[in-house]
Amino acid sequence: MELIVFDLDGTLLDKNGAISAYTRDTLTALTELGIAYTVATGRALHASRDLLSEYGFSLPQIFKNGVMIWDPGNDHYLHQNYLSLNEVEHVLGAIMAQKVAPFIFTFETGQRHGIYHQTPVTEIEIKLANHFSSRADVHIGTLAELPGDAEITNISALGVPVAITKIGAMIDDEPHLVAYSGEAWEGEGWRWIDIHHVDASKGEAIDVLRSQLGATHVVCFGDSDNDISMFERADESYAPSNAAKHVQDAATAVIGDHDEDGIARFLRARFKLDL
Repeated sequence: MELIVFDLDGTLLDKNGAISAYTRDTLTALTELGIAYTVATGRALHASRDLLSEYGFSLPQIFKNGVMIWDPGNDHYLHQNYLSLNEVEHVLGAIMAQKVAPFIFTFETGQRHGIYHQTPVTEIEIKLANHFSSRADVHIGTLAELPGDAEITNISALGVPVAITKIGAMIDDEPHLVAYSGEAWEGEGWRWIDIHHVDASKGEAIDVLRSQLGATHVVCFGDSDNDISMFERADESYAPSNAAKHVQDAATAVIGDHDEDGIARFLRARFKLDL
C-alpha cells in the first residue's frame, strides 16, 4: 500500500487557505485509482474538519503536529500525546516571562476542544482571540476557567520575533518539549510559536499510521519546520518551492509553488492522471 501524506497550510492549500478546483479534481482522481491519502497538519481537528470532509479524506488524520490522530470513520482519536502539569508550568513561565499571552489548547470530557488564554493585550493577540471565538465548535475561556481535568495538547503564542526566539530558547532546556515557530499570518513582523510534547511529531505519527494501515511506501509533502520529522520517516518527501530553504534541502526534491497547484501537478504527472 502506498500512502500519500499532505501538510495543509502552505502545501496542499492555496494562499487563501482553500483547496483549488484543480487540486480537488486531482484528489478525486486519486480516490478513483484507489491511491490512499491523508493529512498531517499543525491545525486542530476543529479547524480542519469542514475543509477535509468534502475532499475524500477518509483515512485517519494527523492533527496538532502529531499530538492527535483522529479516525473520521469512527469519530474518535486513535493516538494522543498530552503535556504533563510540570511541562505546562514550564511553558507558561517561558511565555509569560516575555509578557506574551499564552493560548492553551485542551481536549476535554465529551470530546470537547477548548482554548484558554489571558486577556489579550496587543492588537495581534486580540485578532487571534477573536478568530478563535468565531468558531462554534470549540469552547473559548480564560485561564481561570481552565478545567482541572482537561488534557493539554499544546500551548501557542504570538509575539514579536525577539520574544518568540527567547521563548523557544527556554523551551530548548526541557528535553520533553518541542517548539515550532514561523511567520504569523495575522500580521507582518509577528511570529507564532507552538509547543507540545516531544513525542508528538508528524514523524512519530507517520510511523503509527504506517503500522496501522500496513503502508509499505509513504510519500509526503510539506513546507515548514514541523514537516521535517515526517520527511525523515517517509520514503519520499517533497517541498513546494515556497518552502524555506532548509526545508527544501531536507526533501527528496522541490516541486511547484503551493499557490500554483504544485502538489496536484506533481501528482498528476507521477500517477499519469489523465484529467
